[in-house]
Amino acid sequence: MFQITSNIIDPAFIRDQVLDPAAGGFCSFEGWVRDHHQGRAVLKLEYEAYHVLAEKEGTRILNEAKQRFEILHAACVHRVGQLEIGEMAVYVCVSSAHRDAAFEACRWIIDEVKSRVPIWKKEFFADGTNGWVRCDHCMEKGFLTP
Repeated sequence: MFQITSNIIDPAFIRDQVLDPAAGGFCSFEGWVRDHHQGRAVLKLEYEAYHVLAEKEGTRILNEAKQRFEILHAACVHRVGQLEIGEMAVYVCVSSAHRDAAFEACRWIIDEVKSRVPIWKKEFFADGTNGWVRCDHCMEKGFLTP
């Protein structure tokens, strides 16, 4: 299960989706909005995504994880819209028969999501400026709204 949502992420609900009597291991990752980036104070974030492609690529990543690692189930939910400091932006969880596979797959999934899924992050700084992270050219090409 891969999902893009504008709703608050409920980790317990997602965790329930990957539970399995055959699982002896479970691993999760929560990504939260922090109050700083590269020495600058951050007030909030805004995420945008190309929903159809993001969910397709996210699902592909979860399927690849199942082939690459000995896991039973995996899920990832990523929020879009404006998020405040301390809010959860992304949740990844994995169940497996043994812990090593769960740890490895969870780390691999979040790294691949950050690398491959078309989700963009805009930071709003305390000095009144803002900017897209690793996507300075995105507005020029019409990928993002100002």
